[in-house]
Amino acid sequence: MQDIIKNKKQSKNALRIVEKTIPVLLFAAAFVSVITTVGIVFTLIGETIMFFREVSFFEFYSGTVLRPLSPVDPQFSILPLIMGTLMTTLIAVLVAVPIGLTTAIYLSEYASKRARKVLKPMIEVLAGIPTIVYGFFAFTFVTPVLRDVIPGLSATNALSPGIVMGIMIIPLVASLSEDAMNSVPNSMREGAMALGATQLEVTFRVVIPAAISGIIASFVLGISRAIGETMIVTIASGSSKNFTFDITQSMQTMTAYIVEVTSGDAAAGTPIYYSIYAVAMTLFVFTLTMNMLARYISKRFREVY
Repeated sequence: MQDIIKNKKQSKNALRIVEKTIPVLLFAAAFVSVITTVGIVFTLIGETIMFFREVSFFEFYSGTVLRPLSPVDPQFSILPLIMGTLMTTLIAVLVAVPIGLTTAIYLSEYASKRARKVLKPMIEVLAGIPTIVYGFFAFTFVTPVLRDVIPGLSATNALSPGIVMGIMIIPLVASLSEDAMNSVPNSMREGAMALGATQLEVTFRVVIPAAISGIIASFVLGISRAIGETMIVTIASGSSKNFTFDITQSMQTMTAYIVEVTSGDAAAGTPIYYSIYAVAMTLFVFTLTMNMLARYISKRFREVY
């Protein structure tokens, strides 16, 4: 009897220790994430300040010429990189949004349970393909096909990686949009149909307006994902630092510039070395703004049922 009582006390003591330890471990995990984020931000800010001690802030954000390796008169302007990033992102959005949204509509409103179980995993496989594979696919397959259609298309251009980036983020848009539409109660669908609405009218006049916050958030997150893409644009868009609206020509994005400089001979402490951090800081602000916009949209237009 005494042994049983002793074992129960030991079990209770062990349980108390576990209950006190688990919150500490969870806090430590969360604290590591916060510290890592703070460390990244402070590193970017510190090195960016060093860059702007040698290069004019106005020149960096208003000039249109980027010649960091010029031995005579190196010039630093991020506008060509921003233009390349925005052009490829815009093309990706034009591909991903209509295809992703229509896919989500089909999976949520029209597909049978059996079809959904088969199609959704197949679509999400696209998200698991390494981006370097997408990059070579854009360079070796998509670009040659497009050159047969567009004779003036350069071997490296903004159009091909933009299209492939759009294909890459289709699962993100489709999956999040479908989740948003599935969260709409069936009673709303049934009520609309009871009033004589067709399936198409229910989809576009009831389901999509009710799920609009999640759908728009998926678009914004998709845009953020495209802005931060690296390998596809590094391989397929080229390294020409052109400030142009011509998507058939070679253009360089912010991420591709960082890859180019870090893989080159940029000596530590030089302006071109610090320019990496200035570009990375600008990219960080872009993606942070898009993520905050997605959170705002989700909270502002969220429907609670």
